[in-house]
Amino acid sequence: MSTLDTPSAAVEFRDVVYRWPGAARPCLAIETFRVTPGERVFLHGPSGSGKSTLLSLVGGVLSPAQGQVAVLGQDLARLPAGARDRFRADHVGFIFQLFNLLPYLSALDNIVLPCRFSPARHARVAAAGARPHAEARRLAAHLDLDAELLARPAAELSVGQQQRVAAARALIGRPGLVIADEPTSALDADRQRGFLDLLLAECAEAGASLLFVSHDARLAERFDRVVALADINRAVTGEVPA
Repeated sequence: MSTLDTPSAAVEFRDVVYRWPGAARPCLAIETFRVTPGERVFLHGPSGSGKSTLLSLVGGVLSPAQGQVAVLGQDLARLPAGARDRFRADHVGFIFQLFNLLPYLSALDNIVLPCRFSPARHARVAAAGARPHAEARRLAAHLDLDAELLARPAAELSVGQQQRVAAARALIGRPGLVIADEPTSALDADRQRGFLDLLLAECAEAGASLLFVSHDARLAERFDRVVALADINRAVTGEVPA
């Protein structure tokens, strides 16, 4: 049986330590951290507390010096670099702080990109009886993006519109895990609330776990669980030896 058939956790850290090359001490030391399937977790901490490092470990961009990081039941350190890239493309949706859209592509083409890079995502869209472009339009409509906007290059969209395009791109093909890295930092309070409404609803419909990282604790009440990085990162308190 594939490890993805019945994963017991969307994310699981066990005795993880990460030290940047040349650094005297670890910047991240987490004994345990777990996100269950379908759970919506708000992770917060100030700048420099290790949030981006943790997300890079979850995404398989970085590997721990010791310990295990498992995503959807897969120990990422056991995969070669190319296999980690394929796993991430197939099973993890990212919403970046700066959105990382391709400015010269239309909004619609930005949304369908994951289905072009990942046969698994394309297959999940097909299994639901849709085509990628039709699914992209459905997600865009649910995320309150007008149909006429989808033909515009991403560079011509407002910040709020780009944000929703990035969310639709992360969600297409029903990844098991969605990671959002400070996605509301450029929005005012009303738009933050509206975006969260849409994102949480779409993750629930897809059955995806959501790991939402922010320094803005005002957003936390919408989530199933709130985690302060300082509470789980022993490197902050100096408990981990150099």
